[in-house]
Amino acid sequence: MTTIDQPTALHEAGASSVRGKSVGDRQKTAQRLLRSAAERAYDGEVDIDWDAPVVPGLYWTTPQRTSLYGTKLWDKLTQEQRIELTRNELGSVLSFGIYVETGLSAMLWRQVVEQNGGATDHGRYALTEVSEEARHSTMFGRLVNKLGVEPYTYPKFATRVIRLLGLAPLGPSGLGGLLLVEEVLDRAQRESMMDETVQPHARQLMKIHVLEEARHITYAREELVRQIAERGPVSNAFHRGVFALAVIGIYPVLFNPKAYRSVGIHPLRGLYAFLTSPNYRENATWVSEPLMRFMHEIGFLDGKFTGRLLRMSRAMPDDILAEIKSR
Repeated sequence: MTTIDQPTALHEAGASSVRGKSVGDRQKTAQRLLRSAAERAYDGEVDIDWDAPVVPGLYWTTPQRTSLYGTKLWDKLTQEQRIELTRNELGSVLSFGIYVETGLSAMLWRQVVEQNGGATDHGRYALTEVSEEARHSTMFGRLVNKLGVEPYTYPKFATRVIRLLGLAPLGPSGLGGLLLVEEVLDRAQRESMMDETVQPHARQLMKIHVLEEARHITYAREELVRQIAERGPVSNAFHRGVFALAVIGIYPVLFNPKAYRSVGIHPLRGLYAFLTSPNYRENATWVSEPLMRFMHEIGFLDGKFTGRLLRMSRAMPDDILAEIKSR
């Protein structure tokens, strides 16, 4: 098993430094990412000790980021129930992650086929990312098994939407939505992987995922800037609106209400407590802040309609929100 050490450097590694004005040539970026993928690749099958026992008394995620933290329902839970809730909520997030990784892979496959890119460095990196996303999905599945919970599924209409990703037009909103999921998970995982109150299996998985997702985020951020530049104002306005709708839904969709049953709370009661929690805005803003600042910089939060939707999300940093309101 590979040990991923140097925690301080790891905590900072991969926090994307891509800026709108610094986006380079597609092929040069792809070449750099291909080298990184060859030099720093991990495999959850062998780089996580799945046979090691679970450590009694540890959480599965940082408790302050659980959906009910800070609510009256959380205050009523015993310590064992709080640990149980983090176990099931991690199972929920991992199950959602498998859906997302699968959808991303479908979009990357389409990109390679439609752009005839298999013989370019840009296309080769897209295929490399598909292979990494597949490993991430199997790693997520292994941890769901280690948690001892059933995978959290979604209604049939949601799985049908995922199927339609193969038909949806490629464009900035697709990349923006994928970045939204990737960077929200990345932000949360960077905190939990450094938290010594969290189970070692979960921390190791998060370290692997953060290190490899750093490349994916760089790739997607740069490609988003290029695609915005290639489109006209009407097309970009449409894609901004679609992205804003995704911002509204991203934080709530991470936590499947079925998880509340594990601690004796009705799903609707738990969902209401989550959505009305005094910590909701703080946590929603915290997980999405790095991406929102990048999107604001490249102009992907512009427009009156987009601004109205973003204000509804409760996930915008105050300074960006103030600028949006003033327009």
